[in-house]
Amino acid sequence: MKIKILSMLFVASILLVACKDEQKEPVKEEKKETAITSEEDFNYVVDEFADLKILHYQIPGWEDLSLKKQKLVYYLTQAGLAGRDIIWDQNYKHNLAIREALENIYTTYSGDKSSDDWKNFETYVKRVWFSNGIHHHYSMDKMKPEFNKAYFDGLLKSTNTSLTGEAYEVIFNDKDAKKVNLNEEKGLIKGSAVNFYGENITAEEVDKFYANKKSPNPKKPLSFGLNSKLVKENGKLVEKVWKSGGMYGSAIDEIVKWLEKAKTVAENEKQAKALGLLIDYYNTGDLQTWDDYNVAWVDATEGDIDYINSFIEVYNDPKGYRGSYETIVQIKDFDMSKKMQVFEDNVQWFEDNSPIMDQHKKEEVVGVTYKTVIVAGEAGDASPSTPIGVNLPNANWIREAHGSKSVSLGNLINAYSQAGGSEKLKEFAHDEEEVELSEKYGETADKLHTALHEVVGHASGKINEGVGETKETLKNYASTMEEGRADLVGLYYLMDPKLEELGLTDDYEKLGKAAYNDYIRNGLVTQLVRLNLGDDVEEAHMRNRQWVSAWVYEKGKKDSIIVKEIKDGKTYYDIKDYQKLRVLFGELLSETQRIKSEGDFQAAKNLVENYGVKVDQKLHKEILERNEKFKSAPYSGFVNPVLVPETNEQGEITKIEVTQPASFEEQMLEYAKKYHNLPVKN
Repeated sequence: MKIKILSMLFVASILLVACKDEQKEPVKEEKKETAITSEEDFNYVVDEFADLKILHYQIPGWEDLSLKKQKLVYYLTQAGLAGRDIIWDQNYKHNLAIREALENIYTTYSGDKSSDDWKNFETYVKRVWFSNGIHHHYSMDKMKPEFNKAYFDGLLKSTNTSLTGEAYEVIFNDKDAKKVNLNEEKGLIKGSAVNFYGENITAEEVDKFYANKKSPNPKKPLSFGLNSKLVKENGKLVEKVWKSGGMYGSAIDEIVKWLEKAKTVAENEKQAKALGLLIDYYNTGDLQTWDDYNVAWVDATEGDIDYINSFIEVYNDPKGYRGSYETIVQIKDFDMSKKMQVFEDNVQWFEDNSPIMDQHKKEEVVGVTYKTVIVAGEAGDASPSTPIGVNLPNANWIREAHGSKSVSLGNLINAYSQAGGSEKLKEFAHDEEEVELSEKYGETADKLHTALHEVVGHASGKINEGVGETKETLKNYASTMEEGRADLVGLYYLMDPKLEELGLTDDYEKLGKAAYNDYIRNGLVTQLVRLNLGDDVEEAHMRNRQWVSAWVYEKGKKDSIIVKEIKDGKTYYDIKDYQKLRVLFGELLSETQRIKSEGDFQAAKNLVENYGVKVDQKLHKEILERNEKFKSAPYSGFVNPVLVPETNEQGEITKIEVTQPASFEEQMLEYAKKYHNLPVKN
């Protein structure tokens, strides 16, 4: 599970150079920009276009790592980038062909580059790069270019670029308009362009196919469908497994090559064991090995370097089975991790004092770790748009029996903060007191909410015995229900004196007020700027923020807990009673946990559809008009620092330096050249 960046106003969506084995002479890779270590001189903003802002981030403390640990980071980042093409193909079947054509035009066109058409073409290419395909990374809508077919045809001809058939037509037509469709009326699979299912497969066929699969141990259900594409061959459903020798095999072989190097410099035996199991999983595609790996990975907590790597989150599958490829390489932030140790130490207290029903509580919360980490590299679904917090593994039985790891991506949060601004706060906040609370306590509240969401939220509660995994019971509502449940855990405890007792804030009431103000304002108002007028809410996190906020608003109307006010023609939501609002959050948390524990699909559907999908069009129009005067982009993402190795005469790495790419396009083109490990059609 992962959480996106939280700012005081919005929940934002929030090169590696290979050391060739055959090198014999000492080599130092050419770098376009030298390392920058001064906080004052560091330029966080790389580029802005469309609705996007591209940022740099630093790797503080890199020079304090031993060479062995630097090598481990380097090999793990290389492994991540080796699979970069996978997420492109997963996102849409024509993405790789389209990307290849766009990049050939971008690098070889010698015509007029001052025209509006060319500038629109450049923007379209950058948007496609950012989203790892032609569908928007957050809204899931297909991005329409602001140039016409005739101009594009001219670019293709003048650069001798070939793009034909459906891959060409889909750029301009209305086909495959949504990457992930969650509206059952349009068909969960038929209406989704994501490349997880073959042609003419229905959601009902998928359910039946996996209902017939049985785990050897029902109490330890395997993650069926996590690492495969489901297709029809001769009228029969079969899985094309993502493994060495299978689908995506050429990219996976490159991933394995770098993971094997990483294993040779592992910090300890447990870390080496986990890496070995991950390699075995990639080689075999065996889901039992995947579970064995996750158990070993959770148990490997002693090193300073950690990582996330494989097919993990299922948000992009409308049926919730298939994992998108992603990697994050992490260095432990010792100072901040020590400060946040309090969450690990007190996780059982939070579980015991939760407002959920006693039968849904865990008697013993085991193996929960929470670390603030420094990101050293990301790839796949985690890049360029990235989470700021992650809690894994996702299998409920592993969480209950072995625990989980939660991380907060500290240097990315810092980069967001350094590059951000609060100019929109006064426009959408109800009054000056709300502004002051947000400015003083908002950043701390966001960090604590992230920690509570990841450490306590995702680790809390249990599923009743005999009830299946949420992908089977709650189906297309599983992701938004889980994210909402974790949000509610955080919201409930953000107004608890325990936080002050633990030394996490100097005033829990003001902290809670700031958190509640920001959450309700975002859930009911400001996140609407991310939607086109007339659209429903589709993205799982946006849905959960709306259904949580809309439910407590409606349930509190009788007691005027949250009041909707119109001032000078502008709409505001003002919280009148924070303690009663906390009670409502607790009631909704209890119900949300019951739904998960009992697998109550109809209740999940009613909650999400009644409160989380539809948008008040009059309010939406107003919010969009009020937002027009602000120029800052609603979405941010990152280029990765470049790790540049130096080698001796034997080809051994002797030093690794951190540099920064000069531009977004430079990094994207470098990646396309060095990590293009799949054919355009898979």
